[in-house]
Amino acid sequence: MSKNYWEEVYQSKQADQVSWYQQYDHKTLELIRFQNLLPDAKLIDVGSGASLLIDQLIEAGYKNIHVLDLSETALKTTQARLIEKNLDSSHIHWLVADVCTVGLAAQFFDVWHDRAVFHFMVTEEQQAQYLKNVRHALKSSGLMILSTFAEDGPTQCSGLAVERYSVEKLAQRLGGNFSLLHQALETHITPWGAEQKFLNTMWQFKGQN
Repeated sequence: MSKNYWEEVYQSKQADQVSWYQQYDHKTLELIRFQNLLPDAKLIDVGSGASLLIDQLIEAGYKNIHVLDLSETALKTTQARLIEKNLDSSHIHWLVADVCTVGLAAQFFDVWHDRAVFHFMVTEEQQAQYLKNVRHALKSSGLMILSTFAEDGPTQCSGLAVERYSVEKLAQRLGGNFSLLHQALETHITPWGAEQKFLNTMWQFKGQN
């Protein structure tokens, strides 16, 4: 994935002008809260962009949040917004990096959150690199919250090709290391009123074979 491409996206558009903008990510927060995670649980949001989820995780009391994106501009937007809201971001770890190649600590994270990144992995090599990092970084019994375009979702996003998924296709792609805990279809409404069909899932990592 191209760093320059995503820098241009976030330099040319406001955070609420991109198709994936959400004012409140209540579905992710409900899934995390349902697991009764402690406030110091280690969470990573990959492809975070300028997501308001970070604000909401801080407000919910989580203290160990890692925020990863290719775009430094996007992360600076989030940082400025947190300061403006007077939210304590001293415990947040900021990573400007490619999720496929970033070096992450082994068996470190309790939760891996990805809303609309994995579906940009359209080659087997990209998918394999991404999943290798997930398996490396997630603790055994850790959770992966993964949202992709559904089978009847868009064929492109932000001008780029995407892969669309059913639960069965996603399970096959993830492999036997993951057990499905939750699935739901969602119709996301973009800031300009268009509908996008998403598949929201949560998986438990069984550990390396």
